[in-house]
Amino acid sequence: MSENYPHLFRPLDLGYTQLKNRSVMGSMHTGLEDRSKHFPALAKYFEERARGGVALCVTGGFAPNLAGSLLPLGSKLSRSWETGRHAQVTSAVHAHGSKIALQILHAGRYGYTPICVSASAIKSPISMFKPRAISKRGIHKTIRDYANTARLARKAGYDGVEIMGSEGYFINQFLVERTNKRNDEWGGEFENRMRLPVEIVRAVREAAGDDFMIIYRLSMLDLVEGGSTWEEVVTLGKAIEAAGATIINTGIGWHEARIPTIITPVPRAAFTWVTEKIREHIQLPLITSNRINSPDTAEAVLASGQADMISMARPFLADAEFMNKAQAGHPEQINTCIACNQACLDHVFKAKRASCLVNPRACHETEFITKAASSHKNVAVVGAGPAGLSAACELAEMGHKVDLYDRAKATGGQFNLARKIPGKTEFNETVRYFNQRLKAAGVRVHLETEVDVNVLNNGSYDQVVLATGVVPRTPRIDGIDHAKVCSYIDVIENRVPVGERVAVIGAGGIGFDVAELLVHSHSEQTMNITQFNNEWGIDEEYRERGGLKSPIAPHPQKQVTLLQRKTTKVGAGLGKTSGWAHRASLEANQVDMIAGARYDRIDNAGLHITINDKEKRVIACDNVVICAGQESELAIYEPLQQAGIPVHLIGGAHIASELDAKRAIREGLETAIKINEI
Repeated sequence: MSENYPHLFRPLDLGYTQLKNRSVMGSMHTGLEDRSKHFPALAKYFEERARGGVALCVTGGFAPNLAGSLLPLGSKLSRSWETGRHAQVTSAVHAHGSKIALQILHAGRYGYTPICVSASAIKSPISMFKPRAISKRGIHKTIRDYANTARLARKAGYDGVEIMGSEGYFINQFLVERTNKRNDEWGGEFENRMRLPVEIVRAVREAAGDDFMIIYRLSMLDLVEGGSTWEEVVTLGKAIEAAGATIINTGIGWHEARIPTIITPVPRAAFTWVTEKIREHIQLPLITSNRINSPDTAEAVLASGQADMISMARPFLADAEFMNKAQAGHPEQINTCIACNQACLDHVFKAKRASCLVNPRACHETEFITKAASSHKNVAVVGAGPAGLSAACELAEMGHKVDLYDRAKATGGQFNLARKIPGKTEFNETVRYFNQRLKAAGVRVHLETEVDVNVLNNGSYDQVVLATGVVPRTPRIDGIDHAKVCSYIDVIENRVPVGERVAVIGAGGIGFDVAELLVHSHSEQTMNITQFNNEWGIDEEYRERGGLKSPIAPHPQKQVTLLQRKTTKVGAGLGKTSGWAHRASLEANQVDMIAGARYDRIDNAGLHITINDKEKRVIACDNVVICAGQESELAIYEPLQQAGIPVHLIGGAHIASELDAKRAIREGLETAIKINEI
């Protein structure tokens, strides 16, 4: 146990085995599961988390048969010969005293394959393929397939399995009438609809034996129309317990739900209330999940008795050493997950390998290998934004002498703007993390310092990393110098008064952020759980199916019009798994979104536009905010080259298209490795 977090580090005795603390690395598909050649990298990925102190790891989902695969030839465990590749994963985890469970996931109608099956032939909104209604014979075979996968998992060295019964996958599709229109013994009354998961758990227990963990991921809050009632959730939970489960995990929301459950604007620990709600009905240990990303939050949840274990998936992507740092009493050293989805879920839903915005090593542990410097160099890093912070920290930790320069009063660069946007306060954590790394690594930080070639020449630097970032681009619009025009930086920094009616030019990520800021106030940076539930329509009383209620409309602070030149849907370039929520938030705040706008002029009447080369309109407004892209800040690049100083461009100074912290931090790491090898 730890004096710092006694509840988080209390072991959990399951009778036949013990978990060393109360942490679970929740299941997340990384893209390493789908091909045998990637299993060494998958083993290294899990090994680092086990070494970092996680008690129980859960793999990404493995299908019990071909029809249940998420992707063509995707991750599956159904043949004995497939166990060999898994053994390297389980042995890597066991070497550090941790346990690991294989998640069995049947995609059902969420499968991106033409052979997908479901309870009924009802197409999902997130797959192009319409499923075939599985036959009764197919159901019985699928139950046997689950048992077979559990048997093989045990053979491969896993300590247990997690049966994915939530998030709208195959089992969920049987549980509710919205996706189960059957009139046989597997449809109709709830007793029939719940039969599938109960028989799966029974079959898995019989196949795997009594000394094998069965975690059941119970959909406690569907958040979709026609979802389960609370009474049905409780009834199923009791039946799963009786059927032989060891632990019940909390599942929140279907993938098609139109309520955000894991992105940054969701309050921390926003759904632990539903785990607590079921405690009086279930005797098994309960795992709670979603938006728990700090040891303090985890400890508070456990201390309050809301759950027995804490599931964190993306926080262990962000920092494999999360638990060790917490146990040592150094939470300030944790690289905190900011719930952006940009490199994890967005990658997975694009069939790319997952990673992490704040930790580009995640899922690339065998590729981004850093070594102690063989020859120590003097390196200047100019610019203390995401790219510069990453490069400076990495270089100094390798053993090089690093000077970090920035003209600003504080480190952080564009992060200092991002963290002022409502719902993005998690960026505070990233700035805090990098600042402590700078100090620990001995980086000499020079703030409020303007750097030129002479300074860098006089410093006798072997290498210079230019991470000077971007400056806002000023579009050519008649009247761009009008008094009502201001830049996004002025608005975010609260440097200028902004009127009640605002036109925002540019609907990229910055345009959306500015619109979000304008409809709220600078003091409304975070929502509490009650405010979040009210705005999105989540009912903690659980009086209706799916836990839904009518949302309470927000009261926007300003009347905002968001415009873009492109004729595509406004916000189409936002993150695949989070963009819809940002659009929905602005729609709820009555933001008018206009695509295909040509900006004709700005005058006292407002912003004059032509839509799709046809309709002319005047947006009456008090202010026009320019969010029309950025340009690289390269004032000293050519002089450095002319002076013969080796220079590396990274981050916004390298590419200024749309601000991209994910790329910036990765380039900082890559450049540090490159310099170290010179």
